[in-house]
Amino acid sequence: MEPAAIRMSKRACTDERQINDFLENAHTAFLGLVDDIMPYVIPLNFVYKNGIFYFHGANKGKKIDIMNSNVNACMTISDNYGTMVDPTPAKTDTAYMSVIANGKVEIVTDLDEATAAMQSMLDKYVPNYYKAPLSKTHIDKYQSSLGSKTVIFKIKPLNLTAKEHRLNEQLKFYLGRFVTQDLR
Repeated sequence: MEPAAIRMSKRACTDERQINDFLENAHTAFLGLVDDIMPYVIPLNFVYKNGIFYFHGANKGKKIDIMNSNVNACMTISDNYGTMVDPTPAKTDTAYMSVIANGKVEIVTDLDEATAAMQSMLDKYVPNYYKAPLSKTHIDKYQSSLGSKTVIFKIKPLNLTAKEHRLNEQLKFYLGRFVTQDLR
């Protein structure tokens, strides 16, 4: 998939490998849903595998109610690499990488795909913690402490944008740095 165009083109990131690396290593995604006319955004753990976002959750609750009435979704992932200073306040800026992807959320019904997605999440968030791979039975039967069944969701992006602003180490703010040190 070609990354979509963005307004601030000088910040566009179109390097697929860089985008994939970022998505594979980022820890928190924000899932945006539309509840009637109000946005509903929640942070969650996720994996990005073969061009698809996977996450899990209960089969009951507000998130699933919204998804049952409107499958349109947005995934936003960002990371802040620091603030870069400038003697001119309006030129002080943030170094970051971000990705926004829109698509339709769906429940993963294939047990092999669901198990592989959850195994990828375990590999990402608790690498080498478990000695044996996740079993299909665990995925098929798992229930939360509240009694709801855990389901795996996926979003295959219909469009994706990525932006970055690289950190200039010489301009990175740190406590104790003052504007008088940066005046030329």
